[in-house]
Amino acid sequence: MAAPDVSWLRSATPRTTALLEQRRAEARAARRPFDAHLRFVPLERISPRLVEAVILSEDAGFFGHGPFDLGELRQAVGQSLEARRWVRGASTLTQQLAKNLFLGTERSLWRKAREAVLAVKLEQALDKRRILALYLNVAEWGDGIFGADLAARTRFGVPASELDAAQAALLAAMLPAPRRADLAVPSPWLRRRSRRVLDLLLQQDHITPEEHAHASAELERLLAGSPAEGGDAEPPEE
Repeated sequence: MAAPDVSWLRSATPRTTALLEQRRAEARAARRPFDAHLRFVPLERISPRLVEAVILSEDAGFFGHGPFDLGELRQAVGQSLEARRWVRGASTLTQQLAKNLFLGTERSLWRKAREAVLAVKLEQALDKRRILALYLNVAEWGDGIFGADLAARTRFGVPASELDAAQAALLAAMLPAPRRADLAVPSPWLRRRSRRVLDLLLQQDHITPEEHAHASAELERLLAGSPAEGGDAEPPEE
């Protein structure tokens, strides 16, 4: 199975991604405007709170495993077999980066196979911090919003370097379904997930109890939009 060379990502940054171009094509087909681009910032200019929140919520074992988290995958498969449907994802940040950069959101076994090959190549060519920096700079955080810095500026009016714990938890919580995350009408799953991410920051000693109390109050302020109607089932990954 042929896969593109990824070694250039050690020092260069992508100008676009497969996911961004997919969204552009979708907008063109719907005849609506779409003005998106990548705004790359070094990892050092992204708030540590966001880095910690994303790792804890998306791939807690990121620095300890290779391209795949086999333990997480076994749990996901077991839960899905018990429920007789796929109940949660088990993709690592490296797999998500491969999908965003090269594949888009097509759902097929062929795409998952290509994703696996690319994840291996990414882990062989790049160190973990580079993979993390690339992921945070190409991740989708809303319609036409790509990368942590643009997400921070669009959602909260601050650069990524200035995100606080509450803002970081909310951004991290959006990642499975960013285009469905409406802060004006926060859904039950977004409320529940963002509170859980903030609790994880406390449990893993990234913030103190005092910081957690302050961030919890700030998070409730950010979630103070009109409550969404309906159940609290989490939407599928986009």
